[in-house]
Amino acid sequence: MDIRPITKKLAVSPQILASDVGYIADIGFRSIICNRPDGESPDQPSFSEIEAAAKKAGLEVRYLPIVAGQMQPGDPADFAAALTEMPGPVLAYCRTGTRSATLWALMQGAQGQSVSDVLEATKQAGYDMTDVMRRFATAG
Repeated sequence: MDIRPITKKLAVSPQILASDVGYIADIGFRSIICNRPDGESPDQPSFSEIEAAAKKAGLEVRYLPIVAGQMQPGDPADFAAALTEMPGPVLAYCRTGTRSATLWALMQGAQGQSVSDVLEATKQAGYDMTDVMRRFATAG
């Protein structure tokens, strides 16, 4: 498993398996957000499999699927609401972790966080959000 912290409350990860969920709970996560739509790849577990394992482990879970390359304007706000409503720390995952990191970056931009701080946090996690934040800055 490749868990990459972005803040004290949020880490992102590539696809997880139901068998990973117990470990995720053991290392202190209290919630999981799935940003990957079911059926994106034939080898991925379904959200219902992850959800069942999360509930068994006592974790909250939320399904906020984002189709690759098709993020909608309200998606960062939905992600922000989930982070506010769910107990932390939260692990968000998708295929590579990039969609989850992008949602966080856009959420932070919308909340007035400096672009340099967002870029530094995502860079530390191994994600380059330069183009994302450039598009965000020109759209605003």
